[in-house]
Amino acid sequence: MRVYLGCGGYSNDDWTAPGLIYEGVKKDGYLDTYARHFDAVELNSSFYAIPGLKAFEGMARKSAGRTRFAVKLNRAFTHDRAPTDADYDRMLQSPEPLRDAGLMGPYLAQFPFSFHRTAENRRYLLGLAERFAGHELAVELRHASWDRPEVREGMGDFGLIWVSPDYPPVGGMPEPQVHVTGDVGYLRLHGRNEGSWWEGKSAAERHDYLYNRAEMDEWAEKIALVNDDLSELYIFFQNTTRGHALKNIPMLREALNARGVPVQTPDPGDDGRLL
Repeated sequence: MRVYLGCGGYSNDDWTAPGLIYEGVKKDGYLDTYARHFDAVELNSSFYAIPGLKAFEGMARKSAGRTRFAVKLNRAFTHDRAPTDADYDRMLQSPEPLRDAGLMGPYLAQFPFSFHRTAENRRYLLGLAERFAGHELAVELRHASWDRPEVREGMGDFGLIWVSPDYPPVGGMPEPQVHVTGDVGYLRLHGRNEGSWWEGKSAAERHDYLYNRAEMDEWAEKIALVNDDLSELYIFFQNTTRGHALKNIPMLREALNARGVPVQTPDPGDDGRLL
């Protein structure tokens, strides 16, 4: 199993704090610096506006072939749930420079907690799978009504990747387990800040959580169990607030390597200040 490790987004201004990887780095140098430390990134900007071809060309160039991109679907697909044909065309065609460079990871459909398992929503998800057929599509379903073996079996039949999550223990959401629905796995670690998950005023506040070593060992044990079941596993830390993810990723690398799951550590070259 090839493990890709990275963060939810790379444009994190709080990583400019002393001792973190963007200290002294200008904003247009963020991606180049990020790619020296991580071999995958989850692209957040596409959720708000789908980038054009030139933007994706710039990402491929600045990452210098070091980093795989998981591209989050625009909110029209997951929150508004009224995408037009033009939305589909742009979402499918714009990342072509990443595909040409061999840097394209799965698409990510991040559905909100309000997206329950109803007949209507099941039909919508089926339609989405059909429109993205031939592309890897990872689906995060936050409501616990989806957390059923038959749902994952159906997702596997339609080529969808179940997103395995780590959420705060607030109830009503899927359990923190690694589930396999195909050759590719996808794990999102949101942190366990239960006090701000529902009440937080921003994503940064909700994800303000630093995992401890025991929690990283716990996930390493779960990941090791599927080592022979997957060809690739993408792991994205969402707890980017105050650089928490930057500290947790080396912990998880170490824990996985200790359990016989090899994880590559990118060579930062001349910019190895933290990792």
